[in-house]
Amino acid sequence: MAEDKNIFFDSYELEQSDLTDLADLFKVFGDATRISIMFALLKQELSVGDIAERLEMNASAISHQLRVLKQAKLIKSRREGKNIIYSLADEHVVTIIKQGVDHILE
Repeated sequence: MAEDKNIFFDSYELEQSDLTDLADLFKVFGDATRISIMFALLKQELSVGDIAERLEMNASAISHQLRVLKQAKLIKSRREGKNIIYSLADEHVVTIIKQGVDHILE
């Protein structure tokens, strides 16, 4: 009989691939620029140019980090005329950020 390798946590049953996906998600939070972008998006939706101006970085570097955040489903975008406007994907992202801040400030 094969050994069950699934991990159980509360009401969740996680497979190894789920754990890998979770580790990949946390890796995205391992970059200060990406954290700064998400902090900027906590308050309001912003374009690449707006984010670049606030973080005093070039738009190309911001676009690269936005692509990583979008692939991780942490932000979303919408078109407004010629601009792409970015925002946090959902309240889960806000919660993760707030929990992280609470943890480091303990």
